[in-house]
Amino acid sequence: MSKIDKSVRKQYRQKVSEDFPEKIQVGPWEFKKKSSMRYGENPGYPAAFYQEVNARGPNMATLEVLQEGTKGLSYINVGDMDLGQRLARKLTQIFKGKKVCVLIKHEMPAGVALGDNGDDGAEVFTRAWGCDPLSNFGSVDVFNYLVDEKLANTIIEKGRNVEVVYAPDFTERALEVFSQRKVLRVVKMGGRLEDEAVDNGLEFKRVAGGLLVQQRFDSRIVSTNDIEVISEKQPTDDQKEAALLAWNVACFTRSNAIVVGTKDKIHGLGSGQRSRIDAAEDAVRLSRRGYGPEGTIMASDAFMPFPDVVELAAASGIAGIIYPLGSVRDEEVLARANELGLIMMVTRRPGETDCERGFLHRYFLPSFFLAFFCLLKLERQLFYLWLFLLLSIFASYFFARFEK
Repeated sequence: MSKIDKSVRKQYRQKVSEDFPEKIQVGPWEFKKKSSMRYGENPGYPAAFYQEVNARGPNMATLEVLQEGTKGLSYINVGDMDLGQRLARKLTQIFKGKKVCVLIKHEMPAGVALGDNGDDGAEVFTRAWGCDPLSNFGSVDVFNYLVDEKLANTIIEKGRNVEVVYAPDFTERALEVFSQRKVLRVVKMGGRLEDEAVDNGLEFKRVAGGLLVQQRFDSRIVSTNDIEVISEKQPTDDQKEAALLAWNVACFTRSNAIVVGTKDKIHGLGSGQRSRIDAAEDAVRLSRRGYGPEGTIMASDAFMPFPDVVELAAASGIAGIIYPLGSVRDEEVLARANELGLIMMVTRRPGETDCERGFLHRYFLPSFFLAFFCLLKLERQLFYLWLFLLLSIFASYFFARFEK
């Protein structure tokens, strides 16, 4: 048996040089290089972070690094921070006056908790961490409130490993506490999450030989009035609040996504599965690392093609489900739910026909996070050819819109 050479770890610390341009113009939008990164998603591939010049408010373009740690912000860190900030901002807008803590791993929520404005910030963080203490190891932790000394000490407690703390502000004592953890990155938001965040509102996904463009999804389910109850059993107010929280977290969770939770925290998340029942089984199983599934409301980011998820929910002690209609077996699923005594809520206002679906396939480049061109070490001539083709795509896109 050969010995493992410990020098193999050096590859994770070595910075890869890049010679990407200082500015990139895409249609009417200009992106300016903000920083070079150690490497991309994997060692050996160059990467850089470009900010959208006219972006403002709380987003990746306006962040301020207060403590770089020994490695600096990574490509993966910034992706986690972006998703965490957008989820925290959405919850801040919906649950006004609430403290919000969101923990992210690999661009997926790993813990989410709400607290009243007077609640202790450290307790809200501990509640979020309890969702899945195992998966939260190495997380990016996002807050919509001031990080004080007590919260800072809680974050760096023995047994916890946090990559990045990202918040609107920090007390001086909190920063002193964080300085004890040399590898920790501490980042200040470019505004409060209640503030307006402005960028071009488009998202880009690189595909071989082209680029996909779409308008950013923003859930319309922002109040319990936006939810219709279709089951025989009716929910309590707390259960409708739980449905509102779980649905919005599901919208930021990679599909197929299932989320279970109560009105103040998420209990379990199943994400990125090819079948819905697998995602549901993961959510139930992972919830047992922390709070368990009993008494929760389940959110499904798309319709249920079979009654299997309903049957699993009932067997696991889950009280109800929020989901969109659209399956050819909708009536069969609802009938089975009524037999099992489940509450069934759908993502539309009473009287409407269409439901909202919450699919997310996260591997895209947010508009202010464009151009991490780390997949290929391009020669400069090839890069400019690629840029020309990209501009041609956008010119065609805007001409088509003008024609309409």
